Amino acid sequence: MWDRYEEPLSLDEIANTAILSKFYFSRVFRNLTGTSPGRFLSAVRLHQAKTMLLETDLSVTEISYRVGYNSLGTFTSRFTRSVSLSPARYRALARAGLTERTGTAHADGRRTCAVHGSIRSPELGRPVRIYVGAFREPIVQGRPVACEILDGSGPFTLCVPEGVWFIRAAVVAASDFPAPPWERRPLLVASGPELTVRHGHENPPVRLAARQLTALDLPILLALPGLDSPQRFAPDAVPVRVPSLTGT
Repeated sequence: MWDRYEEPLSLDEIANTAILSKFYFSRVFRNLTGTSPGRFLSAVRLHQAKTMLLETDLSVTEISYRVGYNSLGTFTSRFTRSVSLSPARYRALARAGLTERTGTAHADGRRTCAVHGSIRSPELGRPVRIYVGAFREPIVQGRPVACEILDGSGPFTLCVPEGVWFIRAAVVAASDFPAPPWERRPLLVASGPELTVRHGHENPPVRLAARQLTALDLPILLALPGLDSPQRFAPDAVPVRVPSLTGT
């Protein structure tokens, strides 16, 4: 998928490369990645589209075709839903060194419960910023229902409505110089198990351990400062606005 994302890959074709039936392949794939092959491929395509929007001057229409979409409308709607910005606005804000203040998803009036946890990240010898969020799906996309931003390893608290949530984290560099394109990737990622939250029940603490990315990790689609701005923290540049993911 990472090598041939622009092709109209079918489940049969992908499963055949693993010499497995498509039914068994789908089950194994979901166990390893947390999602279906189709959803994973879609995430890879949108991730590659983000990169092209940042690093090329190709039009949105051309990019949509280059990442495997035959419909500009379908591409635009899926990109906007996943990144929380339209392709054109994402490109404009990222190139200006800004990330729009997207906030968190609406709780729909449901009672919220506190989920406590901590994240441990190995010492990297450089300043980092850690984004921890609760999402409705394993994919880091759209607006998190709750998020906390840390300047290193430590505890966090997320206030989420009752339901099933996925806690995900990304460790990014927090340097005071512009990042070249090949460095605009998470340094480390972390993920917790599926978490069921109920009001009046004590929720066990979430323990996250940051690790390096692998090919089986779902790409981060949500726009984050430090990953999606060519001019991040650059001297004399327009200041980067960290989104108010905690709702404040």
